Amino acid sequence: MADVLLEVEALTKRFGGVTASDAISFAVPTGELHAIIGPNGAGKTTLIGQLTGEIAPDGGRIVFDRRDITMLPVYRRSQLGLARSFQITSLFADLTARDNAALAVQAHAGHSFRFWRDARSEPALRRPAQAALERLGLAARADMLVADLSHGERRQLEIAMALVTEPRLLLLDEPMAGMGPDESSRLVETLRRLKGGLTIILIEHDLDAVFALADRISVLVYGRIIATGDAAAIKSDPAVRQAYLGEQAYLGEQERAAQGTPHG
Repeated sequence: MADVLLEVEALTKRFGGVTASDAISFAVPTGELHAIIGPNGAGKTTLIGQLTGEIAPDGGRIVFDRRDITMLPVYRRSQLGLARSFQITSLFADLTARDNAALAVQAHAGHSFRFWRDARSEPALRRPAQAALERLGLAARADMLVADLSHGERRQLEIAMALVTEPRLLLLDEPMAGMGPDESSRLVETLRRLKGGLTIILIEHDLDAVFALADRISVLVYGRIIATGDAAAIKSDPAVRQAYLGEQAYLGEQERAAQGTPHG
């Protein structure tokens, strides 16, 4: 296995009587695209919130590049190279795509938004903003207002804004949410191009996208990781099929296999 960039050890979080993260442990090597899947209520949002520092764990450790970051605030983790895109986009609709990306450059550098009007033409902001848009296939949309972009293009822009911080680890929270098949396919191809040069944790409900992209997959159910492996291993794991796909789907597959019936 390549050098481990992120290691999560027995991460635990409780909300009253509910254990949202139940001693979660996994490791992500440098350059891997690691997907985390699970049904609604599995604890995926709580997990990613702890990784970014927005939620404080009750126990366990988060180690990034051999450094314990468990108690570091969000901005310090960002400075170390963690970046997140959100399930719900938060963009300035009355600004262009390039302006939004440049704002992300400015914010990461720690500059105040008060000087934004004078900074819009600043090359030090515009160059990395344009480069990020090109990586996400949005170069032709750079001068369009966000209000005029499609939903899928807004999601791509949000990832571009995360990339301007030059992260070592990119956390993607449901990037395909709300997308149609065509937009999802385009984003899958975009993420495939980013693979390898960037370590990525992908939280996603679209299993076709997950299986197409992920090097390894962890399955989270009721706050616990019940399996980790490549796509083939996850698809064939009986515990995963029963817990995630539903008991009836699992039993139906078993019955068809026993009868020699092709899968539908």
